[in-house]
Amino acid sequence: MRSLNRSRPARVPLRWKIAALAASTACLVAVAVGVLVHVWTAHDIRDRAQMRAFNSLYSAMDTYRRTGTLTDGAELDPAELPAALRHPAGDDRLTAYDGHVNGNVGPSVWAAQRVDGPGSRVLAVRVNMSSELHNLDRLDVTMTVASLIALAAATPLAVYGAGLLGRRLRQVSETAGRISAGDLDARTGPTKGRDEVSDIAATVDLMADSLSRRLRTERQFTADVAHELRTPVGGLLAAVDLLPPGETEDLIRTRVRDLRGLVEDLLEISRLDVGAEQPVRARVPLDAVVSEAVARTGFDTEVTVADTQQAEASLTVETDPRRLERIVSNLVINAHRHGSAPVQVTVEGRTVVVRDHGPGFPPDLLLDGPRRFHTGAKERGSGHGLGLTIALGQARLLGAELRFGNAPDGGAVATLRLPT
Repeated sequence: MRSLNRSRPARVPLRWKIAALAASTACLVAVAVGVLVHVWTAHDIRDRAQMRAFNSLYSAMDTYRRTGTLTDGAELDPAELPAALRHPAGDDRLTAYDGHVNGNVGPSVWAAQRVDGPGSRVLAVRVNMSSELHNLDRLDVTMTVASLIALAAATPLAVYGAGLLGRRLRQVSETAGRISAGDLDARTGPTKGRDEVSDIAATVDLMADSLSRRLRTERQFTADVAHELRTPVGGLLAAVDLLPPGETEDLIRTRVRDLRGLVEDLLEISRLDVGAEQPVRARVPLDAVVSEAVARTGFDTEVTVADTQQAEASLTVETDPRRLERIVSNLVINAHRHGSAPVQVTVEGRTVVVRDHGPGFPPDLLLDGPRRFHTGAKERGSGHGLGLTIALGQARLLGAELRFGNAPDGGAVATLRLPT
């Protein structure tokens, strides 16, 4: 697989998301409880005031009928009496809420009853609720302060707990990233807790074990096939030399040489897979190595050295020239075989760009990188799909970065950046 350049959007840490969720939940619960307590207490204050007004009216009415005096704050036809109580029917005792506030009086609950027959006066009693409502306001303030204190204490705890969870998930994510980058020995190992995170970690480790076994089996199979084919292919080449010259001999020789190249490519891939290759570094002129590699391909390719390379230091790089030539030649051969002319190679600083003017790289190669025995698209021609795989493996061995893309005006573009 190649080195991918996938832009990742800025992410918000999980711990802050969980902390925000916990804080929002705490605020919602506090508001809901506060509203319920306020509404229930307000109804209770009003019900108690109505009951007091009713009882006071009953006592005042009894005293007034027996003695003709007014007690318990009772009044006859008071001016502030609500309009709904000015004409009560029969001997019914009625109550009404009065929201007016006058100084320290109000809101209030009135209770009224007619004293005598029709057209008679109305006896009324008022119960002031200002003291109880003031206590309700103090209760609201107390609950608000208590909710803020609880929120201030709960949020750090939520952040701390979310941080523990985030670190465990980050450990699993880092392991999965190392596995996707090719480290088949990466494992999360046992994690604290018996929860879903532990299950995910165990599943990732099991997946890594299974993937490692399959890849090792595939690599071993590739190596075994290459080694087993090397001897008979060598025998075929020797046998071809015994054939009489002619068109048939040329055709067979070409096919056998192609087969030998395939076997050598498989052997090279198997050595790269098992890490048996080690670069032999030397300081070499980059433009000269690239020009030599292009010339050895035998294809007509334009090589351009950018004007920025003026000083000798900028022309010289420390790398393995044999492997660098292998990378460049594979890219150029791939461009000619699967692209269209003209093929251009540009050297600028430590960067080598190989571009053709064909249909470009297929989308699956741009997404997942080159795959063995997979050329990606019919319009890019036939092949074994090993050239780009070898180039990518050699680039990684050199510590270089090899990227694949398509030009806006058409054509495949392979960019090799050597390390500093």
